[in-house]
Amino acid sequence: MQNINRRQFLGTIAKPAAVASVVMTNPTLMAKALSGIRSTAGNPKDIARDESFWREIQQGYTADRSMINLNNGGVSPAPRVVQEAMKRHLDFSNTSPAYSMWQILEPQREPVRRRMARFFKCSPEEIALTRNASEGLQILQNGLDLSSGDEVLTTTQDYGRMINTFKQRECRDGIVMKQFKIPVPAENDNEIVRLFEKNITTKTKMILMCHMINLTGQILPVKKVVRMARKYDIPVIVDGAHAFAHFDFDVTDLECDYYATSLHKWLCAPHGTGMLYVRKNKIPGLWPLQASNECGKDDIRKFEEIGTHPAANYLAIGDALTFHQGIGSKNKEARLTYLRDRWAKRLLKHDGITLHTSLKPKKGCAIATVQVEGIETSDVAKHLWSKYRIFVVAINHKEFTGCRVTPHVYTTLEEIDRFSDAMETILKNGV
Repeated sequence: MQNINRRQFLGTIAKPAAVASVVMTNPTLMAKALSGIRSTAGNPKDIARDESFWREIQQGYTADRSMINLNNGGVSPAPRVVQEAMKRHLDFSNTSPAYSMWQILEPQREPVRRRMARFFKCSPEEIALTRNASEGLQILQNGLDLSSGDEVLTTTQDYGRMINTFKQRECRDGIVMKQFKIPVPAENDNEIVRLFEKNITTKTKMILMCHMINLTGQILPVKKVVRMARKYDIPVIVDGAHAFAHFDFDVTDLECDYYATSLHKWLCAPHGTGMLYVRKNKIPGLWPLQASNECGKDDIRKFEEIGTHPAANYLAIGDALTFHQGIGSKNKEARLTYLRDRWAKRLLKHDGITLHTSLKPKKGCAIATVQVEGIETSDVAKHLWSKYRIFVVAINHKEFTGCRVTPHVYTTLEEIDRFSDAMETILKNGV
């Protein structure tokens, strides 16, 4: 069989699914395609600037180019091949749902589980496929036993839904949530670890921390906090909603026991997909959100007991993973960093600009939050949309404010430059 080079592989992703699927669904062809990509690949920093490469990736999406979407941190579009895979599975589900969905499609979750585990470098028996990061985190936050008076520790910058989960346990169980501030931006790992440790008391029974903070894109030192907390026998729940498939890492880089993420963000899987990692020996002591058929069992699948659900979403995760691997984790991280730096470094040359995100290596990636001094952040965001059809998120936190800017691999350099042009006009003329 003829080998497939990188350009041939990338060419398939921009074509209709009937053509693309010849490669994307054939394991032999896919292996050859990925081999071709790796054989022609160079340094990730060089690939980050290879516009011919990224132009092919961009054409694999069905993005609305009448606007500039810089809110990919909320939810990302799925590539065309992922959309088509999901539609294909959904169509088959509806031929005879009770049979086709449960007898044929549902068992196919297992190969997806195995692939995700291999990518994350853990056992398939430690991976549950969920609907989003919030579901995975709530399994952890509600599933670990806590008693009245027990303390849970987190920062003031954690995701609101997760904070509300602890607030509900305060009302229901009488626990105490303790929060503390961290620097913005945070560039000293040891200082972050010190702040976590400083706030531990004899009553602390759980720590919740972000891998990447959704407000600013700040990457926190998970491994260092986990190692510190183990000295006190305190479990650490890691919120990886914005980290997985965003920058290059796996579970061996974290050493954590619990990790939850969304797959519809940076992996570009179908909307409503997520992943939960629980270390094997921790599964029996963790309660599922919805009852399974055995109390305390050690099967990771007990966390997937949610009643009737579509198989199509979960099966198309495999297509999203294939697409991601075709790009390469390191290449993707380098490209996203390059896009962020292109606009951020340009705007930082101007007075009146504050960046609440570190540009230092391994402290952030695609997400960054920028403030125009003297103008309300909400007004900046509204003006960007009404005047330029540029979509960003206004972040109004008690400790800082700014527009969160989040490009993705389908974002073009022209779109980044148009955003920078618009921001410079706002700096000059206001809103």
